[in-house]
Amino acid sequence: MEMNRQWTDTFRTEIESFQETISAFDKGEIDRKSYKGVSGGLGSYAQRDPAKHMLRLRLPGGRLTLERLKFLVEVVEREKVGRIKLTTCETIQLHDLAAGQVPPLMAEAVGCEIYTKGGGGDNPRNVMASPLSGVQPGEAFDVTPYAEAVTKYLLSICRDIKMPRKLKIAFCNGVDDCVHSAFRDMGFLAQPDGTFALRIAGGLGAARPSMGVLVEEHMQPEEVLYYVRAMVDTFCAHGDYNNRARARARYMQDTLGPDGLKEAFLKNVAARKAEGGLDLTDLEAPANWVCLDSEEEASSPRAIPQKQPGMFAVKYHPIGGLLPVEKPRQLYELLKDIPGAEVRIAPNETLYIINLDCDQVEKVIAATADGAETEFECSVACIGAATCQQGVRDSQGVLQAVVKAVREAGIPDGALPKICISGCPSSCAAHQAGAIGFQGGVKLVDKKPQPAFKMLLNGADELGQARFGQEVGTILEADLPALLVELGKAAAASGQDWERWSQDHAQERDAIIAKYA
Repeated sequence: MEMNRQWTDTFRTEIESFQETISAFDKGEIDRKSYKGVSGGLGSYAQRDPAKHMLRLRLPGGRLTLERLKFLVEVVEREKVGRIKLTTCETIQLHDLAAGQVPPLMAEAVGCEIYTKGGGGDNPRNVMASPLSGVQPGEAFDVTPYAEAVTKYLLSICRDIKMPRKLKIAFCNGVDDCVHSAFRDMGFLAQPDGTFALRIAGGLGAARPSMGVLVEEHMQPEEVLYYVRAMVDTFCAHGDYNNRARARARYMQDTLGPDGLKEAFLKNVAARKAEGGLDLTDLEAPANWVCLDSEEEASSPRAIPQKQPGMFAVKYHPIGGLLPVEKPRQLYELLKDIPGAEVRIAPNETLYIINLDCDQVEKVIAATADGAETEFECSVACIGAATCQQGVRDSQGVLQAVVKAVREAGIPDGALPKICISGCPSSCAAHQAGAIGFQGGVKLVDKKPQPAFKMLLNGADELGQARFGQEVGTILEADLPALLVELGKAAAASGQDWERWSQDHAQERDAIIAKYA
């Protein structure tokens, strides 16, 4: 299901026009705000240093196919890309680009069906899917074809609509809801009977994080595009165009009420179905590559058995989601001759390399030995204020500091959970859904503002147990390593993992936090 030629030609024309815009910004002829209003819609932003730029590559369902991986290898090496960031929306960000590099890379990416259009701005964003969809034991069905189809549909109509703000859509395969279908603008949850349950108008953010409203319990998968278009219709009709802070779908729960929102949405669904023309009848699921030898076992805990007998996925989490620039080449050389091999980007900034047999697993494990070694080291952090012009705190620097402190303290695996660090209130690391979450800000000490983070506790994104964390205080940035080490030591001393210790010893936990908050 490829994008039609007319759409791609139009996109290329937009890129040519953008060349003039980014050049004018580089010369100081356009201010940051005006430039952002144009560049965001094409998936690029200026960094805090305005001479450097980020380009976001949309990857529906987080799928980094071999063709796309080869493109990434060639671009990183030829353009001498300084940093690669995996994102919580299953995309890849290329950082530290010069202005002249950005438009040509946008155009080149189209050749392997990577479209940067809508990577930012008031557009439908990257459509997400459970990262192991298609290979995960226990899943209801493979949802990746629906993420691909919805992406192509939204890109085909995005010029015809003007939404109040961005629209985030996720497909969960019924096992792993790290894509947060429970609180996305649209969250499709695959059901064992082959249907989707659908929640709408959920979301994170500095104000009013909201669980989605359940509007359908058993919708037919071939009707997905009717529901997507109805959501666009509903958002355009009832979204707030006047107050940007409230121009997200979740605020429709306030203006219409959950029941009123459901009624308005389903009325739009019925209207779109009456028009017809959006049925999905030609989807082809990715091939299931099967190894007949199902007796072998992989030696590493990072090797995950697939539902295909004898096949495995390898988990690799680069610290902070910062993928070493040499890694795409290493992975491509290992995978290029393996039928069906593919890399998936997960919302927790983890890579999964799928469709490997036992011999291939061992080679990939060796090539990815530089990644996280514990659950805590799989923590999530946004790119941070050192790079992001919207940022308040350097979340990447903080993560490196706390990982170093926890390693030096010898805290055992399991004593601390994965944490989520957002450098500002924008929730780019989904800190509200973390067992421990941090939001960048300031704290007054002797009437002087000091770098600090709000701390949230007990968030969760497990399927059927999604909840937002509760704020428990504000911690000075300098105290974060000591706080986490002390919490980890207390949990380890009890012989329990973090989850059990945090429940059984809540008073001890809270007393430790209070010392710093």
